[in-house]
Amino acid sequence: MKKIAVVLSGCGYLDGSEIYEATFTLLALDEAEAMVQCFAPDILQMHVINHLNGDVMPEQRNVLVEAARLTRGAISPLSQAGAAQFDGLIIPGGYGAAKNLSNFATAGSAMQLQPNVLAFAQAMHQAGKPIGLVCIAPAMAPRIADAGVRYTIGNDPQTAAAIDAMGGKHVDCAVTDCVIDHERKIVSTPAYMYPARLSEARAGIQKLVQAVLKMA
Repeated sequence: MKKIAVVLSGCGYLDGSEIYEATFTLLALDEAEAMVQCFAPDILQMHVINHLNGDVMPEQRNVLVEAARLTRGAISPLSQAGAAQFDGLIIPGGYGAAKNLSNFATAGSAMQLQPNVLAFAQAMHQAGKPIGLVCIAPAMAPRIADAGVRYTIGNDPQTAAAIDAMGGKHVDCAVTDCVIDHERKIVSTPAYMYPARLSEARAGIQKLVQAVLKMA
C-alpha cells in the first residue's frame, strides 16, 4: 500500500487550500486504497479573507489550525514530515499555496517557498519520489525540481510566463487532464485555474492521483 503525504495551506480558496481540490485529492487517494497523512506548516496565514465579499479581515489565523478543518483534525505540523516515510507528495491548490506555502502571489518569479515546504518537497524530489501539484501549486515546480520541469496551470499565459521565468516549461492542459514530467516525476493539473465544474476538476485530479501512485 502506497503512503502519500498531502500538504494543505489553510481552509478556503482565497487564503488557504481550495476545499474541493483538497477533498477530491483525498477522495481519489481513498478510492485507490492509499494511506494518507495530511500536513500543514504551523505558521500564520498571510491574511484572512472574508469569502462572502472578498475583503481582508482584521484578524490572524494559523495555517495548521485552519487546515485541520478539512481533515477532521487528523493533521500534523509539516515540520514533522520526513521523506523516508512516504512514497509520494500531493499539494492541492487554492491561493494559500501562493500566499502561505510560498509567496508567489506577491513575489511572482522571485518566489520563495516556506522553509518547511521547501525542505520536505525537495527531499521527496531528491529521493526520486513523485510530487503532484494542483491548480496554482505548480508554480512551486521550478523551486522543487530542476530547470526545464514541465508543468501546467491550464492556459493562463501571464501566470505561466512568471513560472517559466523561474525555469519551468509550461504545457497547456485541459481541466480534465494532467501533465506528467516523467523524468522529474512532477505531475500537475489545472483544476480551478479554470472556472471548472465539480466533475471537471475531479477528473483532472483523479488522473493526477493515479499518475502519482503509478510512479510511487
